[in-house]
Amino acid sequence: MFVVCGEALMDVYSEQRTAAGLLLDARVGGSPFNVAVGLARLGREVAFLGGMSTDAFGERLLQALAEEGVSTSRVVRSDAPTTLSVVGLNAQGVPQYAFHGHGAADRQLMPGSLPSLPADTRVLQFGSYAMVVEPVGSTLRSLAARERQRCVVAYDPNVRLNVEPDIARWQAVVDDMLASTHLLKISDEDLGLLYPGASADQLASRWLAAGVRLVIVTRGAEGCQAWTRGDQVSEAAPRVEVVDTVGAGDTFQAALLTWLDEQGLLSPQGLDALTADQLRGALTFAGRAAAITCGRRGADLPRREEVTG
Repeated sequence: MFVVCGEALMDVYSEQRTAAGLLLDARVGGSPFNVAVGLARLGREVAFLGGMSTDAFGERLLQALAEEGVSTSRVVRSDAPTTLSVVGLNAQGVPQYAFHGHGAADRQLMPGSLPSLPADTRVLQFGSYAMVVEPVGSTLRSLAARERQRCVVAYDPNVRLNVEPDIARWQAVVDDMLASTHLLKISDEDLGLLYPGASADQLASRWLAAGVRLVIVTRGAEGCQAWTRGDQVSEAAPRVEVVDTVGAGDTFQAALLTWLDEQGLLSPQGLDALTADQLRGALTFAGRAAAITCGRRGADLPRREEVTG
């Protein structure tokens, strides 16, 4: 069982003006939400662990997870509102983003309300702003530290400065998570924000020394790189006519975990033993899945047969 921990929210797009206001299009989303859906579509048994509102948005998020085959038995409901990420255009047609999350349900997960993990949990996936905002951040970081001996802990920082603009806060959380994390995936964009001037090689070496078993840096159209304690490999990205890149990183993570699981390598020992050829195989599969998402509008993650077909 995979358990994905973090936020689920609504991306709200301002479509056009009406006589009385604005026409809005609200879509389910959130990086952990996307990863959970991606894992389910790739044939993994997965549960979502996080706070979710009892409002209309929360009901729709819960329904969407259930429709995808994601277990919602570890969702903690509350009457706090759902986080809204509102996207609109200014007078010049440039996108503007407004984030409405203060006091929202996805932040209200506290140690006392943390549900127990399924007995067969093998992998915990963490990421995005839920690791940084409070009280949910402290709750999830404690869960990772507590379970790292029993489960593989995967982590994608997925920096969102419109939620938490303090880079030092993000850096502190990444540093705190290193001792708990077995698999760390991060984009080159996030590296540039968090550690300007530092090379990926330097950071990977530091993170491996801190206890991480596998480090992966995604570079968009330039492909990706992976480091273990024994190998370092690079892989080119598949060519694709890009519609947009929404959900591409989440797709990559879901596909990476799926490939490693299918190969029997998703354990601390398995990650340590990865060969260069196996690393390339994992990166190729994950890159192919991410390319499919890039070729479609929005976070429409692929199903297993699409990636292998």
